[in-house]
Amino acid sequence: MKVTINAAMTIDGKIATASGDSTISSKDDLKRVHRLRAGSDAVVVGISTVLADDPQLTVRLVRGKNPVRVVVDSRGRIPDDSQLLRTARKVRTIVAASMQASAVDVERIRQAGAEVILAGNEAVDIKALFSALKKKMGFKKILVEGGGELNWSVLNLGLADELIVTIAPRVAGGRLATTLVEGDGYDAISQGPKFRLARVQKTRAGELVLFYKVGKNT
Repeated sequence: MKVTINAAMTIDGKIATASGDSTISSKDDLKRVHRLRAGSDAVVVGISTVLADDPQLTVRLVRGKNPVRVVVDSRGRIPDDSQLLRTARKVRTIVAASMQASAVDVERIRQAGAEVILAGNEAVDIKALFSALKKKMGFKKILVEGGGELNWSVLNLGLADELIVTIAPRVAGGRLATTLVEGDGYDAISQGPKFRLARVQKTRAGELVLFYKVGKNT
């Protein structure tokens, strides 16, 4: 299974402002992301992204098939009026929760038309989730669209094969603004995963799209 992390960030590494604004990519870059979605079996996001952005995670700007939408939501907090749940009967949607999610919320999510995967006790076990997506559901291409905590988990567990980062020509600033990778972080730079820059693209909006490969040969 190939796992790709895709994200857009400002020059100073922010993927959202402290107030939650994540409008970073240009129309050209969004089309690229939608093509990436169309070529993926599933797109995975964290619940914080859903609560902040209320995304559709569909293919709208290009022709193609919608990927299965997967939300990492340990406590089953996804709102009934979110675009994901409101369209769950039209586009296959999976909510990955932990045992901390109440039976009431699990049933509520299922009643909306979404599937529920329980993985982990206190929080969603990302490794177990990705194993289920591969072995039980047969997904071969997974696209991870963050946010920072989910990106950390996927990278720290060594699950990512590719990292695509769009750098927009803007600065967001802010101590509380979300960065590309959050989590606990490493004590030493040398402990972090190493990447190989495979290619670079430039959009008409002046963005740089960096394509990194992750793995044993990096």
